[in-house]
Amino acid sequence: MKLLNNRCPAASSTFALCALLFVLCGSVHAQQPGKIFRVAYLDPSTVSGSATLLETFRQELRKLGWIEGKNLVFEYRFAELKPERVAELAAELVRLKVDLIVTSGVPPALEAKKATSTIPIVMLNVGDPVGLGLVASLGRPGGNITGFDGLSFELNTKRLEILKDAVPKLDRVGLLRGSSYNPGVELQLKEIRIAASALKIELEEIKTQVDPQSLETAFKTAKQKQVKAIMTTATRNFFAERKQIVELATKHRLPATYTSKAYVDEGGLMFYGADYDDQYRNAAHYVDKILKGAKPADLPVQQATKFEFIINLKAAKQIDLTVPNRVLERSTHVIR
Repeated sequence: MKLLNNRCPAASSTFALCALLFVLCGSVHAQQPGKIFRVAYLDPSTVSGSATLLETFRQELRKLGWIEGKNLVFEYRFAELKPERVAELAAELVRLKVDLIVTSGVPPALEAKKATSTIPIVMLNVGDPVGLGLVASLGRPGGNITGFDGLSFELNTKRLEILKDAVPKLDRVGLLRGSSYNPGVELQLKEIRIAASALKIELEEIKTQVDPQSLETAFKTAKQKQVKAIMTTATRNFFAERKQIVELATKHRLPATYTSKAYVDEGGLMFYGADYDDQYRNAAHYVDKILKGAKPADLPVQQATKFEFIINLKAAKQIDLTVPNRVLERSTHVIR
């Protein structure tokens, strides 16, 4: 009995020491920095052209606890309006073994999907992702890609209708389109041609490079073809040059309806479409879920549900356009 009593203090001391070491080890482990995730962003346009949307995206990530340099780093890749670079940049990001790729526009989404079947992809600014072969279905995308359908293709029809209502006796519209092949643009053109025919509008398709000199030439061509209004296809490249496009439309006194609110922010006449800021905020939540373990295949592709119709009467005054009251009454916001 005494022997047992003599050993108990030693056993207790040993247990206490082990417990202390366990606590200390656990404390050291808890203080070790966690994994820093690498999130890539692939865009066919320019840094300046994407700045406002990217800041919206980063702000929302910060609200969700993702702090750059602490638990997250970004790998930005911009093709600088050179479509041929998109595939090369997508492959580069895959070689870097990033944890997730966010893509903006159709070509980046397609090239990222070609480059990897394992790295999660969140796509933005894409219309008809099923028709493009990006996902199997909206509800069950399958594979490694999910994201957001801005309905940009379908909304082009509505934009053409708005132009018809806003511009008296509109019978000819100039449509600016990129000069290089883009499967997303081809789908848009199909929809717009059908809509133009139904509205009895002659569509003048004007191919152009997206640089200042080429855009100037494109607008001169539009005037030569005696168009009474102008549109662009919904692409990131046109979005990046929105300031000049708006200035040229004003200079040539051409009413225009645009694919993003940012055009109106630059002084453009009208915008009808999805709220892109809202889409980028929602994308941050998908990134958050995936980095925490969710699989893209289980996250449905979300279609835009929030739409805006903005009319800038200051821009209308500059080109001597009187917007009918019936059109103003349908708007969600009027800039006076």
